[in-house]
Amino acid sequence: MGVTKDVISPGDGATYPKAGDKLTMHYHGTLASNGSKFDASRDRGRPFQFTIGIGQVIRGWDEGVIQMSLGEKAMLHITSDYGYGARGAGGDIPPNADLDFEVELLGINGKSE
Repeated sequence: MGVTKDVISPGDGATYPKAGDKLTMHYHGTLASNGSKFDASRDRGRPFQFTIGIGQVIRGWDEGVIQMSLGEKAMLHITSDYGYGARGAGGDIPPNADLDFEVELLGINGKSE
């Protein structure tokens, strides 16, 4: 249970986020069970920004993204207990759904690759 990360393309290998950093990312979220997309930042035409390590995002992101270096693109495989759990989210993420997120770390505290 938790989160696993598969690197798609490596980042700089030196600049990693720490709790409290403001991150800028692109992501594409799908249900692990059938691959159907439920959300993607590029669909809105701008990256997603959040503060890592303070519970602003699902646990799978807090624990998975913090392992990424600046510029890295990866696939996060997140079990439901590290996602939205038994409550699901909106009409798109059913209860107890495992999730896959393709994520790209574009910036840390305004610094980009």
